[in-house]
Amino acid sequence: MSKKSKKNIGHNSINKELLQSVVERIENLEEEKKGIADDIKDVYAEAHGNGLDKKTIREMVKLRAKEKEKLAEEEHIRDLYMQALGLGPSMLE
Repeated sequence: MSKKSKKNIGHNSINKELLQSVVERIENLEEEKKGIADDIKDVYAEAHGNGLDKKTIREMVKLRAKEKEKLAEEEHIRDLYMQALGLGPSMLE
């Protein structure tokens, strides 16, 4: 590889202020993300304390986030598989 094809990445070519700004913004967002994750964990604990099933709530949150068409398609396929395996509604009651 010739010298001309190498990128100039020496320490003098880095915009230090930009780099520091980007890193600090990411650090701040990571800290906010951790705080939000802790808040979500607290809400699940509260729900569990009130007699709700955390696993089922997590499933409901995931289902509500999906597009309606995609969700309907997944439910249809799941129903077909359940029927094929003899897991009809009477088996689930």
